[in-house]
Amino acid sequence: MRARPTAGRSRAARLATLLVTALVALPVLAACVGDEGTGDPWDGQRPDALTVATGGSTGIYHAYGSALAQVVEDRYDVPVLVDESGGSVENLDSLDAGTAQVAFSAADAARDAVAGEGEFDEPLEVRALARVYDDFLHLVVPAGSRVRTIDDLRGRRVSLGAPQSGTALIAHRLLMAADVPAADLTDVSLGLDGSIEALRAGEIDAFFWSGGLRTPGLTALADDVPVRLVPLGDLVEEVRSRYGSGYRHGIVPEGMYGSSRVVETLAVPNFLMVRADMPDAEARTLVSTLFDARGQIAEQVPSAANLDRVRAIFTDPVELHPGALRYYRDTKD
Repeated sequence: MRARPTAGRSRAARLATLLVTALVALPVLAACVGDEGTGDPWDGQRPDALTVATGGSTGIYHAYGSALAQVVEDRYDVPVLVDESGGSVENLDSLDAGTAQVAFSAADAARDAVAGEGEFDEPLEVRALARVYDDFLHLVVPAGSRVRTIDDLRGRRVSLGAPQSGTALIAHRLLMAADVPAADLTDVSLGLDGSIEALRAGEIDAFFWSGGLRTPGLTALADDVPVRLVPLGDLVEEVRSRYGSGYRHGIVPEGMYGSSRVVETLAVPNFLMVRADMPDAEARTLVSTLFDARGQIAEQVPSAANLDRVRAIFTDPVELHPGALRYYRDTKD
């Protein structure tokens, strides 16, 4: 398993790398097509390599993708490239471009992608393998900050998330629901890693992060610097009325990141996504592996323990890939 950072590379080098990745990842037909008598889960269509689009190095997308990649490499001897990214929108664009074959995305960004709305000029031909876990929106401030509500962000330096990230998408929607124009604050548009370092250095007053519990980078930050989460639960219904029922009420438990109380916030599901043209056997094998290795992955990523066959199929309005649907039907009790 290899990790690939996206920062600091020239445009030409990045394009060359992506072209090579796309060519290498084309499926190769085995000499004997079909799995009868061979036990081949790939049905003769095992890929030479896969690229998984994740997120920043201290977020759960990256940890989950890295753990899944290790399982695929160990079980099937398929090299997997774990690609760091800005988040959901960039990941979906990578699927569409063919530079990634598997990607994590928040449900709201995935909805926009299949509808051709928001950041997407036209509908993308992508499908879901599973609903994997839920993200919780964090508004992080220093413990001693005077910011108590989202309205208190006016006039302050705030990171709304990296460009083309699910965090930025949700943060902007939350600000609109709260009638706080983004122009009323100074957005520095950092990813999770940059936001953590900027808050630690006193360069920003707050940052948004949409991620699972517990996010490794935030845990490390809270161990070094006292922080606090600003409650956002009173805005959930307004966000739902404007942007759809995919959003729900969520809570960050007492004790998380050093919190002395439960914090109410907004939650959104995450999907594991692929291109619509992925071979059915490949999609089915990936879903099967995701569930078979759930316990192993959860040792590194606790959120993976929430993977459930009953809930995993609820990816509306994103269609399940036919190969994934076949898995769920075959394993139905």
